[in-house]
Amino acid sequence: MNIKEETVTYTGGSVTMNGFVAYIDSSSAKRPVVLIVHEWWGLNDYSRNRAKQLADLGYLAFAIDLYGNGKTAETPDEAGALATPFYKDPQLAKARFDAALAKIKTYPQADTNNIAAIGYCFGGGMVLNMARLGEDLKGVVSFHGSLMGVPADKKTLKADILVCHGEADQFVKPEEVAAFKKELDAIGASYTFKSYAGATHAFSNPDATAKGKKYAMPIAYNAAADTASFKEMISFFGKVFHP
Repeated sequence: MNIKEETVTYTGGSVTMNGFVAYIDSSSAKRPVVLIVHEWWGLNDYSRNRAKQLADLGYLAFAIDLYGNGKTAETPDEAGALATPFYKDPQLAKARFDAALAKIKTYPQADTNNIAAIGYCFGGGMVLNMARLGEDLKGVVSFHGSLMGVPADKKTLKADILVCHGEADQFVKPEEVAAFKKELDAIGASYTFKSYAGATHAFSNPDATAKGKKYAMPIAYNAAADTASFKEMISFFGKVFHP
């Protein structure tokens, strides 16, 4: 099947963003939409490759550019500087996310009743915040993302949640996992929490091992956790997307 790949420009406020859309173009049928929020490194080939994987499975996939202007980081210091404003101001992230959402809804192939978002590391934390801020999504999936953010409220949380977490993640402490579960349980949220033994932060990214060594960061690729979490995501989509 032929995957069509497009670099797409869209705007939010005064900021221009450069996203990446992928879909099978042999059919004009509507299909569920999956937005992908990048790691703190920015929208790079990793996110684009995930979009292509999802397109191959029949989704309309959109790797969004949360930072704007296609900015990416080479070092952890640069990445931290790019990511910090969005941790500090969830509404800034929501405005950028909403711009991407509006853009993908203009595609004739978009099934606008079936939209989900996934995110990796920084992006995982962002999609959890989008759910807690009440975005009208069927589901969100966080891969090795931060868990603490906007307080969860049963009046606003609409999306089902899947968290794929590495048990050896040194950036997300066990007490944060406990607090996250307690908060969602308290409001009766629909969520699934999967954890993978021996998996560290960034376990789904094949580049993580080399970057971890280069910058002395406790991150590494874990093929078993990557495969298992991807299968969990597909199963999750099967439950939340409805014909």
